Amino acid sequence: MADADDVRHLALALPHVVEIDSDGFDFRVGGKGFVWSYPERRPGAPRRIRTDIAVLYVGYEAEKQALLLGEPEVFFTTPAYDGLPLVMLRLTQLSADRLTELVTDAWRMRAPDSLVGDLDDGGDSSNPDLRRADQ
Repeated sequence: MADADDVRHLALALPHVVEIDSDGFDFRVGGKGFVWSYPERRPGAPRRIRTDIAVLYVGYEAEKQALLLGEPEVFFTTPAYDGLPLVMLRLTQLSADRLTELVTDAWRMRAPDSLVGDLDDGGDSSNPDLRRADQ
């Protein structure tokens, strides 16, 4: 089971990541967001930052749909995200290994080509620094 601390640990272990000041977590590479806390919006209520749910960049609509259909217990979306290559994921439904894969893939898609080699030179998802020691 993953949580916000796992997201933070994984994201900050990736090259050139910047954490944006927020009520939850918000990580960027090359000025582009790849994973952040879900800003839940409900009619008539103030926005609530959910650190148990992450918004994840997935790159393509086809990938988004595959995740939503393949693992509906983990991934979901809302109308506010229609047409955007983003999914929300329930962190408590993920293992540390799966979270590592998802966050690293999101980083790869958002990082400028000039930075991707820095991950390949020693920071890939098989790197023990990107995994929780107890998983």
